[in-house]
Amino acid sequence: MILENTPTNLKGELSRWLIEPKSGVFIGNPSARIRDRLWQKAIEKCKNGGVLQIWTTHSPQGFSYRYYGKLSRQIVDIEGIALVSIPIKNANEKSKTQLNPKCQSDEKSDNISCG
Repeated sequence: MILENTPTNLKGELSRWLIEPKSGVFIGNPSARIRDRLWQKAIEKCKNGGVLQIWTTHSPQGFSYRYYGKLSRQIVDIEGIALVSIPIKNANEKSKTQLNPKCQSDEKSDNISCG
């Protein structure tokens, strides 16, 4: 399960059944019954956040998923294949992070050149 902007007490409840290798990311292999109960708890306590649950199945991709609420990324089904959709930032929003000090940004064309 992946949680975004959810109450901390929900994380505590999930950590009883799953491990949390990164903040908001929970991994485990609970039974289908426990997985469904954890899902119900998550959507009840989600408030204004979002929850994504992924588990293994005998499907072409090897997993199934469900999500609830507002997430920064969505899973989109295209012809039976799950793909991740990442929203594009508004063209007027400029990234304030520069990964390489040798890189220069061209304000007019939004091109970045390094070297």
